[in-house]
Amino acid sequence: MEALGRLGWELLAVSLSAVPLGISLWALLDIARRPAWAWGLSGRNRVGWLTAVLVGTCSVIGGLLISGWYLLKVRPVVSAAEEGRFSPPMAG
Repeated sequence: MEALGRLGWELLAVSLSAVPLGISLWALLDIARRPAWAWGLSGRNRVGWLTAVLVGTCSVIGGLLISGWYLLKVRPVVSAAEEGRFSPPMAG
């Protein structure tokens, strides 16, 4: 019975460890599938974000933070540009 309880905890640990990797993978796939022109219209750098997410995955916290920032803040802007909804950059 003790072995079954230990197996349950191990499965939980592996499952929770896979979440950050899954979020980083989701961000990487989303970055790669957006067209280059949408990135250009949004004023964002695709290669920079790909690099940041890949480097961030070297540490669990870094990967979560960078991928989370992309998915919550950058992705909506690039997605809006892809759909034709974007604000032109302000003249400085």
